[in-house]
Amino acid sequence: MPQSTLPFLVDTHCHLDFRAFNKDRVDIINKAREAGITRILNPGIDLESSRGAIKLAETHPEIFAAVGVHPNDALGFHENAITELRVLAKNPKVVAIGEIGLDYYRDRAPISLQHHILIEQLQLASELNLPVVIHSRNANADIIQILADWYTQLIKKGSILVTRPGVLHSFSGDEKMAQQALERNFFIGITGPITFLNTHDLQHLVTNLPLESLLVETDAPFLTPHPHRGQRNEPVHVKLVVEKIAALHNKPFPFVAETIRQNAVRLFNW
Repeated sequence: MPQSTLPFLVDTHCHLDFRAFNKDRVDIINKAREAGITRILNPGIDLESSRGAIKLAETHPEIFAAVGVHPNDALGFHENAITELRVLAKNPKVVAIGEIGLDYYRDRAPISLQHHILIEQLQLASELNLPVVIHSRNANADIIQILADWYTQLIKKGSILVTRPGVLHSFSGDEKMAQQALERNFFIGITGPITFLNTHDLQHLVTNLPLESLLVETDAPFLTPHPHRGQRNEPVHVKLVVEKIAALHNKPFPFVAETIRQNAVRLFNW
């Protein structure tokens, strides 16, 4: 299919600044462009990677950045971190605060510290009117409560983020959590596991979620979809995620791809 007739695709979460791409980063980006991927979001996980994400975005027109400190890197969140993130976030290629959240699985930082830096970064997002990219692992109940409290503050403030507060990255929660997120206008990020043979609960969930609430992500170099599972992931594989969602919804691939592209435009304003 000629490039001009390809459906436009987006990868709303991948880590092209990671070392896994050091040898062929430009080739991977070019390959994604040739496959019709018009927008890629590269979130930071700490201050250094946030700076790297911006640098990458400044040199490639289809790449945009999010800046933030991941819960697994919470111990590196020093007293000037918010000030530094505020400066970084004012770069025109920065469209979100992230990847931020809670991770009780890795247990690399005290829960109290994870909560503290998440709330500080949510407040920064509110201040700057930037949506958030939320990571949650084994912490879904606490994430929903913190986001619910933040969303209430957004309503009281009259924030423009009320209609587009953010995305729950690589969603792994249940139907109740998804509904709680949708009630607050969050998007649901879907990654490679939707294509796995044994993820029946996730597939059932996605089948019952409105397409207008979904984003697609690779989380490259991680979470490679079937049939490439076990290999390094890359943005071009986002097509497989879209194909699976289209099959689950029994909708044409171009329609689903365009709906999700428009969702990303609504959230990130890119």
